[in-house]
Amino acid sequence: MARDLKYTRNIGIAAHIDAGKTTTTERILFYTGKVHKLGETHQGSSQMDWMEQEAERGITITSAATTCKWVFPRSEGKPTPDSHEYHFNIIDTPGHVDFTVEVNRSLRVLDGLVFLFSAVDGVEPQSETNWRLADNYNVARMGFVNKMDRQGADFLMVVNQVKEMLGSNAVPIVLPIGAEETFTGVVDLIKNRAIMWHDDTQGATFDVIPIPEDMLDEVHMYREKLVEAVADYDDTLMEKFFEDPDSISEDEINAALRKATIDMSIIPMTCGSSFKNKGVQFMLDAVCKYLPSPMDKEAIYGTNPKTDEEVERHPTVQDPFAALAFKIATDPFVGRLAFFRAYSGRLDAGSYVLNTRSGNKERISRIYQMHANKQNPVEYIEAGDIGAAVGFKDIKTGDTLCDEKFPIVLESMVFPDPVIGIAVEPKTKADQDKMGNALAKLSEEDPTFQVKTDEASGQTIISGMGELHLDILIDRMRREFKVEVNQGEPQVEYKENLTQVAAHREVYKKQSGGRGKFADIQFELGPTDDGKAGLVFVNEIKGGNIPREFIPSVEKGFKESMKNGPLAGFEVEGIKVTLKDGSFHAVDSDALSFELAAKMGFREAGKKAKPVIMEPIMKLEVVTPEEYMGDIVGDLNRRRGTVNGMDDRNNAKVIKGFVPLSEMFGYVTSLRTLSSGRATSSMEFEKYEAAPQSVAEKVIEKARG
Repeated sequence: MARDLKYTRNIGIAAHIDAGKTTTTERILFYTGKVHKLGETHQGSSQMDWMEQEAERGITITSAATTCKWVFPRSEGKPTPDSHEYHFNIIDTPGHVDFTVEVNRSLRVLDGLVFLFSAVDGVEPQSETNWRLADNYNVARMGFVNKMDRQGADFLMVVNQVKEMLGSNAVPIVLPIGAEETFTGVVDLIKNRAIMWHDDTQGATFDVIPIPEDMLDEVHMYREKLVEAVADYDDTLMEKFFEDPDSISEDEINAALRKATIDMSIIPMTCGSSFKNKGVQFMLDAVCKYLPSPMDKEAIYGTNPKTDEEVERHPTVQDPFAALAFKIATDPFVGRLAFFRAYSGRLDAGSYVLNTRSGNKERISRIYQMHANKQNPVEYIEAGDIGAAVGFKDIKTGDTLCDEKFPIVLESMVFPDPVIGIAVEPKTKADQDKMGNALAKLSEEDPTFQVKTDEASGQTIISGMGELHLDILIDRMRREFKVEVNQGEPQVEYKENLTQVAAHREVYKKQSGGRGKFADIQFELGPTDDGKAGLVFVNEIKGGNIPREFIPSVEKGFKESMKNGPLAGFEVEGIKVTLKDGSFHAVDSDALSFELAAKMGFREAGKKAKPVIMEPIMKLEVVTPEEYMGDIVGDLNRRRGTVNGMDDRNNAKVIKGFVPLSEMFGYVTSLRTLSSGRATSSMEFEKYEAAPQSVAEKVIEKARG
């Protein structure tokens, strides 16, 4: 295990659904010798899509982790005397919008990302979402344009879209030789040579051939653009570029391109066809050359929970151990697994770590390196590596695990709130207990999946990111936990918000013989500035009108109240409370009295603060042949949608817009009818917005039952 971190790459593979992520990962495993038979998604035989539901549906649901080794540099596909063995930790992430949480948590712990685009479809909605997530976590990335063998493939069109739609400096480092069925190889713009892969070795070997005559001008132009982009980034190369662009050596280009990629100033773009075994090895070489190792991030920062001071951990074994748990999974053979990324230090199997969220020590009895759903036990894990731990009692997604003598809290992860819910009930008495257990395990694994009990009806409501998300979770309950459930109609997760500031005084008094209860608070209640979520609590009490020890109880009372809004009992997204004044009784006042006063005060003041119902608005993209456009736009208008853009993509029209989620149940079916099955749509959560009066009234009426 002790190896030079310089040769480690923690990378993810991300893209829109159906761009070929899993097929690409399967090829990587084949070329690196991890598997000896190619798995195919469309045959349900891929290694990384190990869940039954993934094999059936041909989509990725959970992010699968694996490790493999790649020898680089290579000459004609074979190692050279100066080759090194690179160690890859790879996470294959889902492309479907309902499983964004899997991408989110994977990006948090990765150093680099291979971003896949389909050569036919280019930049699609989920590509944009994942790109933004990668921006949030500052993950360096390179592009791989897949499916070059498909009809309508256009590498330079996709490069252009990555530039314009994703606002990045995408620079091709290869040009394809041919396209569609004539796609046979690539021209390497840095080495200035052409490569053609052998079909008989499944692309494992290749020939270096002269650049085709008809491509010489184009190659010269794009090589010059590449050298110029690199020189633009590096001042010393800029001087050379002006004197003589040809004097810049291959090594100088590679060194500057690596720096620019890590700095996210340049996105190197390559292409290939994973399914036809072309271009994947070139992409692996580029990962070694340009994407960062754990050493390239000098340190990770966190806070000391005892002193709140900023502390840093360097990617070395000498620093105290610090890791982030980014995923919890349940395995039928080894129990609960916590996937973690070690940022510093070393963790031995059988030793203890401190979980800074709970403040408790956890014993890590065994450590595994993962290959999809198979575990390979290891003795220890060191800085820069990704592993899975077993034997813990209480670890959740986003927890920091560290050396108990040197506590640190690393920045956790923020997950979106669920937008759709359904009521579920066990089919039989025997399913009752099993259902509770299954829901607890599933919600522990997936932070965007929430379970709550509706106080009015006593029903169990499960909420998630979309219909497919809940569909798969119910399917998993049936298969993994053997629980049969009846499910209700999908319901939208509404929220409430206050629109005005209301002043209120609440006096809580109770006298029932013996010691009474007393609390008196004066406060202002209203929306938060800039519409921030959560509670903003401002204490303006001077002197001792309310003793200091009761103030947290007032804050707690308001915080608890936010779960049930004044209009229809939906969660209130954000409130600002300014505590102005109050009074207390020397004998009768206690913490509970002030908490109850805050809760009662919220109910009364909330009604005066002009509350509104907030509904989730979805971002929708429909790709359709032109002749159905009018009908589809008309249908969206009937669904209270607003169209905010139309584009062309491969002889089809792209309609972009925003639509309330409540109007979109069963949309896929009606879209099929409208377009004779030729249009496709994708939808993702965008924001919450105040619902129109007529809609709000119906929602309130239904909620009050």
